[in-house]
Amino acid sequence: MKKSLKFAVSVMATGMLLLGLTACGNSGNNKEGAASSKFASIEELKKNDKIRIGVFADKPPFGYVDSEGKNQGFDVYVAKRFAKDLLGDESKAEFVLVDAASRVAYLESNKVDIIMANFTVTDERKEKVDFAAPYMKLSFGIVSPDSAPITSIDQLKEKGQKLIVAKGTTAETYFTKEHPEIELLKFDQYTEIFAALKDGRGAAIANDNTELIAWAKSNPGFTVSIPAFGGQDTIAPAVAKGNTELLNWINTELETLGKEQFIHQAYKETLNEVYGEGYTDDLVVEGGKIE
Repeated sequence: MKKSLKFAVSVMATGMLLLGLTACGNSGNNKEGAASSKFASIEELKKNDKIRIGVFADKPPFGYVDSEGKNQGFDVYVAKRFAKDLLGDESKAEFVLVDAASRVAYLESNKVDIIMANFTVTDERKEKVDFAAPYMKLSFGIVSPDSAPITSIDQLKEKGQKLIVAKGTTAETYFTKEHPEIELLKFDQYTEIFAALKDGRGAAIANDNTELIAWAKSNPGFTVSIPAFGGQDTIAPAVAKGNTELLNWINTELETLGKEQFIHQAYKETLNEVYGEGYTDDLVVEGGKIE
């Protein structure tokens, strides 16, 4: 009887020990999982010797991949300087390709450290990510065929008219809220919205006027028929919600770069050929402050 009792106690103790070890193991895994979804500190970025920056692949002249497979564009130019000043070498910027609809999700899931993909600041997005100071300003525009120009928003309310937009953009949000009566034709990729306009699947495209001006200049037969509407917006880098350390670094960096007029230099190197010098003051924000 005593031997049986001792054996039972021994088995129970062993089981409890194994259960405790298993629980500890699971606890450790949970902590590791939590840590993997949290943003990296600046010290960790320096230790890893890279910073992951989300950029566009198909939105020239702001973010695109050239014929040699290299990331180019205005956003990329500024992002490389961030990497150089933070980590000592612009090549330490690891570019992650995003589309308009995935920008917030990539920050929330820790797939990137910064988004620099022509990201317009909105109140809705501020609830999910933290925006740094701006480096660009813009408004909405509409591009349409020369053969059937759309010169007023009211034209888009006519029966049979469709307005083309990219999913996840402020243009989509604006028309959904302000003009729900207008039928929207939505696509994930910027290449798709321009193909749809050329194919005649929609009457016009609504997007940032900066991109539309650039596209129309290189595509004869199309004109930015409404160059500006909907007020003025700003473009800014964004970080994960609560990543105050990196946010403060970016703001300080933009202020420092303003002293050397770096954003003007970025415009000259990447946008001047597209827009010309006449648009510089209309688009560039220097030092993170709109004057």
